[in-house]
Amino acid sequence: MAFGNPYAAYQTTAVKTASQGKLVVMLYQGMEKELSAALKCFESDDRILASNIEAYGKHIMKSQEIINELQVSLDMERGGEISKNLMSLYVYFNQELTAANINQDKRKLTFVVDMVRQLSAAWETADGQTNTANQTVQQTLNIKG
Repeated sequence: MAFGNPYAAYQTTAVKTASQGKLVVMLYQGMEKELSAALKCFESDDRILASNIEAYGKHIMKSQEIINELQVSLDMERGGEISKNLMSLYVYFNQELTAANINQDKRKLTFVVDMVRQLSAAWETADGQTNTANQTVQQTLNIKG
């Protein structure tokens, strides 16, 4: 029996078994990867060669698809102020990325990348704290059970 792409299989398994917090972290990491690739399309003079424009646009669009996924995953009823603030931030990111794509604006793109990195780190910390708390509860229950 032949195996397909082992990396794709690994990714599929990682997504299917990840906690909700880890999925959000993975989305942020994917967005950071795409935005970083878009930044690499710029030359040293902050211009994009004609041969890199299509790749640049694709990286921006993939990032916007990830933002859309983050938006639809927000629970606006139970998330309260945090969900509202994140929604506003995601709308802002989409606007900035659209402008960065149209105008080939490295400054706007760099700003969004920096914000995504900060949010990714915050989500990673929150997910780690949640996992630690869950492990502690499980260990406590196992001791008593």
